[in-house]
Amino acid sequence: MKITRIEPTLVTLPYDHGAPKPTRHGMGNWAMQPILLVRVDTDAGITGWGEAFGHASSPVTMTAVSKIVADIAVGRECDDIAALMRDLTRRTQSMARSGPVQFALSGLDIALWDIAGKASGKPVWKLLGAGQAPARVTAYASLFRIGTPDVVGRVAAKAVERGYRHVKLHEHSRAAVAAAREAIGPDVSLMVDTNCFWDSAEGVIAACREFEPYKLTWLEEPLYPADSYDVMADIHRAVRVPIAAGENLGNLNDLRWLVSSGGADVIQPSVPKIGGITEAWKAIAHVRRQPGIRCAPHSPFFGPALLATIHMIAALGGDMWCEHRFCDLEASPLGDAVVARDGTLAVPDAPGLGFSVDESVLRTYRAAA
Repeated sequence: MKITRIEPTLVTLPYDHGAPKPTRHGMGNWAMQPILLVRVDTDAGITGWGEAFGHASSPVTMTAVSKIVADIAVGRECDDIAALMRDLTRRTQSMARSGPVQFALSGLDIALWDIAGKASGKPVWKLLGAGQAPARVTAYASLFRIGTPDVVGRVAAKAVERGYRHVKLHEHSRAAVAAAREAIGPDVSLMVDTNCFWDSAEGVIAACREFEPYKLTWLEEPLYPADSYDVMADIHRAVRVPIAAGENLGNLNDLRWLVSSGGADVIQPSVPKIGGITEAWKAIAHVRRQPGIRCAPHSPFFGPALLATIHMIAALGGDMWCEHRFCDLEASPLGDAVVARDGTLAVPDAPGLGFSVDESVLRTYRAAA
């Protein structure tokens, strides 16, 4: 089976999260929720859908899909996904390993797994070797950054009302964390992602001591740059709050270095960044072999990357939480496949990733990069 076409499509979807629209650090207002889809057609008439990490990098990632990855992948046999992806990664060695070209390769890989499942009549979780899978996996509500403590508390409480038993903030202040803990009570897990907010070990250590009373399940990506693994290890030894990191890992070697540094209790590979299902599956397996370290894949997405993460978690028996962006979309090209119910997400049982794309949503919300 040969690839005949690879095409990126960016959709931007209106959403409501119960608060004013957030601002992204240094990148302006987060007015819409983006999904950067990667469509892959084959000469067998089977179409697969993947998702490349886009967000603020969407224009560059789309160019990487259409001008780099498509140029070297169209016409190639795709039955052996691992072999093809090894070759494509080697061919892009001077520009990949992390960043937009790796994001583009990740989107292609996810789509190829979708195609493989459709061709074999099996869901991806079964292709990953699972004989059975749970009907649903546990999700945690990943809130946007809000900033105002009383609004943080209100939105966190709303997540609990909807059935989530695990809530993650994107905040930096003790006041916001305190408001959330008061709102959700002592029995709901509380995590805080700071998106690399502090520039020094001293700043992170001081924040951890401020956050100790609120019993965080983890503090995520507290340090900039994210790959300062030696400094992260120093911080880890100095604090009691569990540390999470890894969403910006570009490849499996990055993950190995993070694990070996001893800088984190929770490792978070991101399927549309690290090389798709092929590489994320290896990353998860590596983490799970390490004593005392948890794996919690990064997945605040609404496209095939979320579905791919659900399949991987399901293939391992559902014992990991699945990150789920807490907001309501005006429309979704994946329909109810990405909607949480009572703090859980359904595990698809149909072939491939197990969804049908709503082409009318693509037409309505398609955006220029």
